[in-house]
Amino acid sequence: MALRNTSRERERDQNRDQTRINERIRVSPIRVISAEGEQLGVLPTDEAMSIAREAGLDLVEVAPGAKPPVCRIMDYGKYKYQQSKKQHKNQSHHTKTKEIRLRPKTGDHDIEFKVKQAIGFLKHKDKVQVSVQFKGREMAHVEEGHRVMAQVIELLAEVGKLESPPKQMGRRIMATVSPKAG
Repeated sequence: MALRNTSRERERDQNRDQTRINERIRVSPIRVISAEGEQLGVLPTDEAMSIAREAGLDLVEVAPGAKPPVCRIMDYGKYKYQQSKKQHKNQSHHTKTKEIRLRPKTGDHDIEFKVKQAIGFLKHKDKVQVSVQFKGREMAHVEEGHRVMAQVIELLAEVGKLESPPKQMGRRIMATVSPKAG
């Protein structure tokens, strides 16, 4: 049973990576490119394999659709590593919107702590939505909420720019700060 699982895993790995190397290249003849990049011409697969083995490298099919298929003599492990690095480099950061919530009576130290969190989000290229939420009779002192919002925006001005100014929506005052370019 364990043997069957390993063969399935091997099949799955082979299906993931469609690049044919060494003995998996069944087509003959093939166009061969040396490790230095010079063309060796159209050779039988066996001869190309022996040249690759002498150099201590692998024979890798780089253009299977060509007639004849193009194979290159190279270090396959290094090639896969470079491909994965390229793929990882192409993956861009998707901007997320993070939220920090405050209250009109939030203390100065607590505001500083929340601002530190927001700075971390902005440095990670995420947007930050700052919201001051009112409960109960706090709505009678909306100016206190505006003061807290102004303080937070002022502290975030170094690492972010105000994307949407503070506006009151029901029992909340909300503003969005986005990371500065550069």
